[in-house]
Amino acid sequence: MIIHVNDLKEFNEKIASGRVLVDFFATWCGPCKMLAPVLEEIDQRQEAGDLLIVKVDVDEASDIAMKFGIQSIPTLILFEDGKAIDHALGYMPKPQLLNFLK
Repeated sequence: MIIHVNDLKEFNEKIASGRVLVDFFATWCGPCKMLAPVLEEIDQRQEAGDLLIVKVDVDEASDIAMKFGIQSIPTLILFEDGKAIDHALGYMPKPQLLNFLK
């Protein structure tokens, strides 16, 4: 499931348990627009197992972006039970993204 979060409290609740991929993006960002359908396809086909995808618009939730030091977008951060375990910058094609999620 893909959800959009702009509130820090809700964000912290969503990443607290399980595997969560956070996509920091902006609506005006070209590579972000390219990444969005890749994330949607992975989510719809459940190709990453029991993964929650959270999208954070850096323009609407600058406090969350600042908390994680986001300086370029798209930035993906993979959380497991509330702890950031990996991150990636920029667009990546589906095979590379699936490999990142392993």
